[in-house]
Amino acid sequence: MTRNGKIELMAPAGNFESLQAAIDSGADSVYFGVEQLNMRARATINFTLEDLPEITRRCGKRNIRTYLTLNTIIYDHDLSIIKTVLDTAKESGVTAVIAMDQAVIAYARQINMEVHISTQINITNIEAVKFYSLFADTVVLSRELSLRQIKKICSQIEKEGVKGPSGNLIEVEVFGHGALCMAVSGKCYLSLHSHNSSANRGACKQNCRKKYTVIDQESGFEIELDNEYMMSPKDLCTIDFLDQIIDAGVKVLKIEGRGRAPEYVATVIKTYREAIDSYYEGTFTKEKIDVWMKALEKVYNRGFWGGYYLGQKLGEWSDGPGTQATQKKVYVGKGVHYYPKPGIAEFKIEAYDIKVGDTLLITGPTTGVKELQLDQMMVDDLKTAMAEKGNNCTFPTGFKIRPSDKLYKIVKE
Repeated sequence: MTRNGKIELMAPAGNFESLQAAIDSGADSVYFGVEQLNMRARATINFTLEDLPEITRRCGKRNIRTYLTLNTIIYDHDLSIIKTVLDTAKESGVTAVIAMDQAVIAYARQINMEVHISTQINITNIEAVKFYSLFADTVVLSRELSLRQIKKICSQIEKEGVKGPSGNLIEVEVFGHGALCMAVSGKCYLSLHSHNSSANRGACKQNCRKKYTVIDQESGFEIELDNEYMMSPKDLCTIDFLDQIIDAGVKVLKIEGRGRAPEYVATVIKTYREAIDSYYEGTFTKEKIDVWMKALEKVYNRGFWGGYYLGQKLGEWSDGPGTQATQKKVYVGKGVHYYPKPGIAEFKIEAYDIKVGDTLLITGPTTGVKELQLDQMMVDDLKTAMAEKGNNCTFPTGFKIRPSDKLYKIVKE
């Protein structure tokens, strides 16, 4: 629970661009993985142990909580690594660890580090909450629960005074937005069977996102599952009934997406920040929901549905293999220099042309995610309406850019 009494908005961070985007967009907390022992173990979307002090430094400046995910199945040969990771996290000031294996939970408690129970544990009732309250201050409930079931668990926590090691009432966390898995609370074995690559060790090959043909083994008759990726659910979106989630007693709303782009993090967190603030201000309206939905549709999504919260059966399948976003980014070039007095940025154009009137996106490990409308620019100290591949162009940004920054333009799909 945030200090101002609002539901906590938790953002994903797969790299420093996404971390900065989460910070700038109004997240109350961020979650991230290091090395290989988390459910997004691909190296491209993880930090290293050496990054932890910088993560906590940036978040600490804004009073944002930091959660380390160590929520995979753990084997004996992982135990020494687990201890090293947790010791480093503790020393670096990481707020809590998100865990599902008892070895991780036990060692975190041994070093007096706050524990949050992962959804992989599949908590579905108050007695399970009581059991894990011996070790943890926050529990992520099973993704398969309805809001009615969640509300009952939350009310029983208050009624029975179920407290964690901190002495505070146990806080309930649920998923609010992002990719859903057909498996029960994310526990899937398809990838292990087909590729010897365990999803429960963070190495999912996403079998469920593919298109399949069903074959009758007796006759050889084939049926292609037309227009339906029947193991690939649409993305979860709760913004249209966010008021009901808060009223149910949920304390933490988790946004999924450590593998998605930094502009996804920026857009989704900014939108849910507005919605949460609007709820507490008493201005949560249908008209605002329509605007928020249009904003969410701009970034990566497989279409939206409300999950199990309102009692739907699983059947909201995606009808395509990838995104249904209404816009996409196209790489244009990279940062060269920033002139602080006039607030002018210089970029090298390496790919597509840009024109006055374009919407530009700038991302970088320190810059985060910035979007702007290109109103004017110069090439070779001359005002121009277009910059081409090979040009160095300058234009006002009002914020510092760096040589590590990438420049994109936004185009409609």
